Amino acid sequence: MTRLTPWIALLSLGLLAACDTNSDPVTAKQAPPVVYGQSLAALTEAESCDDVLAQLKTKTQTDATKAIADNLAFAKEWSKNGCMMWEYDGTGPNAGGGTGGATQASSTNTQVAGVDEADFVKNDNQFIYAVANGKLQILKAWPAAEMTRIAQVPVEGTPKKLYVANDRALVYSAVGPVATGASYTPYGAWGGMSYPGNTGTECTYGYDCDFTGDGQVLKITVFDITDRTQPKVLRETTFSGSYLNSRRIGNMVHTVVVFPEVSVPGLSFWPTQLADPWQWCGDQTKFPYSDAELEAMFATLAAKNQTLIGASTIAQYLPGIKDLRHTAGGVVEESGLLAGCKGFYLSQEGDGKSLISLVSMAIDDLGTIGATTVVGKTGAVFASQDALYIAVRHQADQMGGWYYDENSGIEEATTVHKFKFGTGTQTSYVGSGAVKGRILNQFSMDEQNGVLRIATTTGHLPSPDVHSTLATMAPVQIPDGPVQLGVLGMVDKIAPAEDIRSVRFDGDVGYVVTFKKTDPLFVFDLKDPKAPKLVGELKIPGFSTYMHLLDEHHLLTIGYDADDQGSFAWFTGIRLQVIDVTDYNNPKMDFAEVIGTRGSTSDAATNHLAFTYFAPKHWLGLPITVCEESSGGGSYGSTMSFSGLFVYDVTSGAGFQKLGGLASMPPQTTTQSGMCGNWWTQSNSWVKRSVFMDDFVYAISADTVISAAVADLNQPLAKVDLMK
Repeated sequence: MTRLTPWIALLSLGLLAACDTNSDPVTAKQAPPVVYGQSLAALTEAESCDDVLAQLKTKTQTDATKAIADNLAFAKEWSKNGCMMWEYDGTGPNAGGGTGGATQASSTNTQVAGVDEADFVKNDNQFIYAVANGKLQILKAWPAAEMTRIAQVPVEGTPKKLYVANDRALVYSAVGPVATGASYTPYGAWGGMSYPGNTGTECTYGYDCDFTGDGQVLKITVFDITDRTQPKVLRETTFSGSYLNSRRIGNMVHTVVVFPEVSVPGLSFWPTQLADPWQWCGDQTKFPYSDAELEAMFATLAAKNQTLIGASTIAQYLPGIKDLRHTAGGVVEESGLLAGCKGFYLSQEGDGKSLISLVSMAIDDLGTIGATTVVGKTGAVFASQDALYIAVRHQADQMGGWYYDENSGIEEATTVHKFKFGTGTQTSYVGSGAVKGRILNQFSMDEQNGVLRIATTTGHLPSPDVHSTLATMAPVQIPDGPVQLGVLGMVDKIAPAEDIRSVRFDGDVGYVVTFKKTDPLFVFDLKDPKAPKLVGELKIPGFSTYMHLLDEHHLLTIGYDADDQGSFAWFTGIRLQVIDVTDYNNPKMDFAEVIGTRGSTSDAATNHLAFTYFAPKHWLGLPITVCEESSGGGSYGSTMSFSGLFVYDVTSGAGFQKLGGLASMPPQTTTQSGMCGNWWTQSNSWVKRSVFMDDFVYAISADTVISAAVADLNQPLAKVDLMK
């Protein structure tokens, strides 16, 4: 292949542990000067494809052997206790104006200025671009009263997200399930059920879901939209993996693609004789196999697996790509492996066997595609204008090795992998590190001057041992070893018995919200990365799930109100707040607005892309479903009084002034269709996004776009049905 030029570092990521000597269970403590632990595995450059293949075969054989042993032990236990196993050990499948264009327009609410994030809708000051009903759709949205669809072009598969820049639209779509090898889990024993968090749905908030990708084959289609009425396909690129996340910086689009765990077709880890062990649940005495017979079954599988692994080739392990470029001279097609073996780096210890590629391409150029690939697990993605980070959650009992000394007591860790953006499509792997605790989402990370700031929680409620940590990390050259991310400084034991609900960094300051009964907002001074300090605290009702930087001295937050029940609290209505952080040592809540009762929901509570603050007008567009008439005590509202878009005027001086609501559906007298039954982490308002253009607003749901003047939200001006 000549154009698919990769820069590859295939790594079984060796990670650095920073010693944690904080033990005070009550107050947050500063970490001592950093002490670097021993890397799990040194990285060495492979000399050839044979070297790469040998390493991958070894990893696959090790995992296969462990899977056989685990499943044999499982089968033996099943032969004695059968269905009652779940009761014995607590485990099981589910544990766990004018015509030219508006003078001002809002844009996608991104975490970092200049770093765009993909969404199902984009806009400029004239047009709204959306992917819906299997198509790329372009609406001429200005003037607002004359909004109309001017183009719709089919996209292969199910279009999910897009970018628009430089007269180009780049669309991500899912075109079918990713091919995977044999499962290491005994299908019969688990009853074919899926693991929590592995549902294929997008995880945006991360409190009770994981960042795994959708499990669908990813296709990227690039359109020329110079003529908005006639989009033309320029490029179609299909991967053998699935979409995890992405960012656009200028004309460069960087996409994180997850490829299935390396597997060899034909491997099996559960005997066909035991395909349906549930059949013996009624009378375990009829289980027909002895322990010796079970051992023989699994030994046969192990021998077959060893033969298949021994005969496997490099092509079975590496990711694939198919690239079609539509040029004036015709369609140019290239396909094959994403990379050859030059520049691969390997180690003996593994962090999963999935391949994760950072794929870079120019949205307005049909030139080279660049890729950097590591072996590892999926995680939350954060990107600055210079670098991209993937943060991965780990449990000590799920790994063969661990990042901390066994006497540390640390059972949860987040590994962080850093990639550096280079010139054009060139990206490079920098290094990896580990920090105690688990990450919440992308806002738990931020970079300043090459230093990563990261907030994590250790433990799970209601355990009294739950606490949080804020750490700083930076690349460090280990003597006689690779560059790794080392922990420079740390504040530990933050908010005992509470967990993190939101994080935001702003320059030299960090804000962390934790919760059990009230919402403590903690303020951190991060001027000195080696000595971060907890400097302020504010306790207020409820908790914030997202913090927006309203201005230099104020936070605009969204989350949930709370009903204190003594040892815990119920989440209730949607809660908005303006918090004054002028004095970091003494933050103050200046204004609050509570909407509805328990069951009220807003996509903006768990997805920042749904939160639109239009700074020129100081307007907030808030997708909302309002539920009322809750009887308290944890009951949900019995009446849905509104579903649509609320618009507020929000300033630090006057707080919240409600300007009205643009309804998307009529109110309901009962909670039919589960409109008022949303759990707080599963926000699901009918309206998903909003766009402002001058004095007008557009409410966008999955199937409809409605426009209205902000001054008269009760009178919609135009409506486009995206499903027609």
